[in-house]
Amino acid sequence: MYLYRAVDSAGNTLEFRLSAKRDAEAAQAFFEKALGAPHTVTPRVLNVDKNAAYPKAIETLKAQEQLPPECELRQVKYLNNLIEQDHRFIKRRTRPGLGFFSFGTAQQTLSGYETMNMIRKGQVKGVDKGNSLAQAHFIDSLFGLTA
Repeated sequence: MYLYRAVDSAGNTLEFRLSAKRDAEAAQAFFEKALGAPHTVTPRVLNVDKNAAYPKAIETLKAQEQLPPECELRQVKYLNNLIEQDHRFIKRRTRPGLGFFSFGTAQQTLSGYETMNMIRKGQVKGVDKGNSLAQAHFIDSLFGLTA
């Protein structure tokens, strides 16, 4: 399984998607999801790894006018370090669990991990980064859980 992630230049998680395959169709579906989100602005540059599926997906999106023609795709080894560093916390949580037994379980668990990380990074209005008490109150208001 492959976890696609979109992170802005400030390190905020914009979108994520779990896919069973890592091909052009999966990459295009992820980009469509990320670009279609209400909080996403049209990117000037997309930094990705060297997977051969990305150029094909980007060309398709440009042909469908979902991306402007001047949007640059950069497949440079070290430019996606921000994404890799943001992805590190997921790896730290999933490795001790020895993976997942089904796609559905993985999708639900990773959605929870991603959401909690977004709260921790201060990506929720009214809940500042590093304010553990505000984060606990926010989670309590959502789920009725107390810390």
